Amino acid sequence: MSFLPEIDRERTQEAVEAILERYRMYKFLSFEEREASTTSNISDIPRSFTGTTSDQTASIAIYNVDTRAQQKSFCERVERVVRRMPRLERFLIEERYMTIEHDYITDQHVYNHVFQPPISGGKYSKIRWKAFYKLAADFDVLVTKKGPDDEGAT
Repeated sequence: MSFLPEIDRERTQEAVEAILERYRMYKFLSFEEREASTTSNISDIPRSFTGTTSDQTASIAIYNVDTRAQQKSFCERVERVVRRMPRLERFLIEERYMTIEHDYITDQHVYNHVFQPPISGGKYSKIRWKAFYKLAADFDVLVTKKGPDDEGAT
């Protein structure tokens, strides 16, 4: 019996790839800022007092600033975690998952043509899993397998 839970590799890999996809979206796509409407809405229905005041311009400004800051801090966090990895893991993540050409680069291309000297597919998988494990642990997205004795536990 082991004290450490067994990690569900497939679901953990999916979670890490989702983080890296989010990173690419924030890093390489432009942020579309919201703008205040300058025309008033005309309505036949009289407005009733709701007890609240709203400032559309302030709400939009807060959204624009906070969302962009949140995206920037997320990207910096991913980059900081990757920078702390050993050289091979960092190289693999940067070349395969953190580039704008991610959709056109395959794992086979990376381990056959990008790594110098080329490495085997098995070694590539081991390096990738170690890097994914570190990313998953840092972002708290490690998925553990449910054992048969876990069903009755509360």
